[in-house]
Amino acid sequence: MRHTNPAGEPKVSVIMGIHNCEKTLQEAVDSIRRQTYTNWELILWDDGSTDETYEIAKQYAAEDPARIRAFHDGQNRKLSHALNQCLRHATGELVARMDGDDLSRPDRLEKQVSYLQEHPETDLVGTQMNRFDENGHAGVLRAPLQPEPEMLRSKTPIHHATIMTYRSVYEALGGYTESETVEGVEDVDLWFRFFEKGFKAATLDEALYDVRMDREALKRRTMGRRIRSLRTRAAGYKRLGFPRRWLLKPACTLLLKGLAPAWIKRININRRDG
Repeated sequence: MRHTNPAGEPKVSVIMGIHNCEKTLQEAVDSIRRQTYTNWELILWDDGSTDETYEIAKQYAAEDPARIRAFHDGQNRKLSHALNQCLRHATGELVARMDGDDLSRPDRLEKQVSYLQEHPETDLVGTQMNRFDENGHAGVLRAPLQPEPEMLRSKTPIHHATIMTYRSVYEALGGYTESETVEGVEDVDLWFRFFEKGFKAATLDEALYDVRMDREALKRRTMGRRIRSLRTRAAGYKRLGFPRRWLLKPACTLLLKGLAPAWIKRININRRDG
């Protein structure tokens, strides 16, 4: 799709689904408040937290009501639901993702907006990611500069948390799939549907997003999640007309990763480059 990009600074809606992240939320929100790009709004949807996450979100909304809004419905209905609720309240032409335990570099939004304005044929732009853990910086997770559908054969070619896209793209896709079958792999499902619609993506060759890869993050990589990933890929391969034999490699990879002990998983993460 070729977009007509207005001159000036289009409004960016930053959407953040949050759940039990009281220890990290302040850093995440402050990283948005420090952006060099100023025409943004931040929409926080609390997904049934049992700690002080929502109280922290409400405090930020009270301090900056013109740009920050906080919502919740008291239930834990998972990330896809939270992000869809954020999208319902978004008023910007552009939408950027952000997680409640990560950080955005100060010039992230500015550079992504500029890229989309300069490349009207591009529907979505992500960035590279810096990893950090309990010990500090732990390397860079790289994504291809020009993601293509066939790359879904072996990996996820777009860093979900780093993306900026048009609100119209989310509308065309119907937002995120709210189903237990894609819980934890809602991004994989999104990319198959994104490419099925013929949309085009790009990734900036800069690490403008810091992703937390500590012990808690590793705990979320359960066998159940890996099985859902494989099933989501099977459905996605069918959508894009990929041969079924392509499932063999991800099936073996997911099985081996699922059986590996935590210390081996950490070594594998530290060796990744894309």
